[in-house]
Amino acid sequence: MLPRMLPVYTLALACAPAAVGIASLDRPSSVEVRVHGPVSTAWLLVALCALTGAYCLLRMRSAVEEQRRAAGGEALMGFGMAAMAVPAAVFTPPRWAWPVYAAVFGAAALRALWAARGGPHHLHHLVGSAAMVYMAVAMAAAPPAAHHAHGGTGVPLLTGALLLYFTGYVLLSGARLVPAAGPAAGSAPVRWGDRPELARACRLSMGIGMVAMLLAM
Repeated sequence: MLPRMLPVYTLALACAPAAVGIASLDRPSSVEVRVHGPVSTAWLLVALCALTGAYCLLRMRSAVEEQRRAAGGEALMGFGMAAMAVPAAVFTPPRWAWPVYAAVFGAAALRALWAARGGPHHLHHLVGSAAMVYMAVAMAAAPPAAHHAHGGTGVPLLTGALLLYFTGYVLLSGARLVPAAGPAAGSAPVRWGDRPELARACRLSMGIGMVAMLLAM
């Protein structure tokens, strides 16, 4: 179990910024707050979230309707996180982009809240979408210097609560990511888009990415 989990926790450490609250790429001003750490770490986070979103698109081809719905929301989350993690030295979103982010993920949060009537697992999607809204609002409300740095400030109490939730989710999901039993003899092979252990690994990857982004606020 421990050797299998080692790459997961190594990736979590790699995605975490060098210092909590302030990334250390450069410091043009004493009040500047960044969402990004070193450029290499930021690109690692972009790749992690983008690959996760791409696999979630593959899962949307499943014959199971519930899985298609969940995969669609997770694909949106993965690509949204990848876009938000792009290094500021490469691209700084315009000021109007953050209200658009908040509106898109606000709609996703309402959809997850509606879907939660049919199963409590949708509550995690609700928390994830709400966290994206929170980060987008924090960036929209940040001063111009922070926008130039592709970062924003948040409410410490709310940031801490979200960080606690996603850290717990990552640890719990990692503990549950155990080798699945192989298919029974004579059974049809499971398609890549329908493998439950890969779906869990995708959610774990997005949880790690969310922890890294919240640490950098």
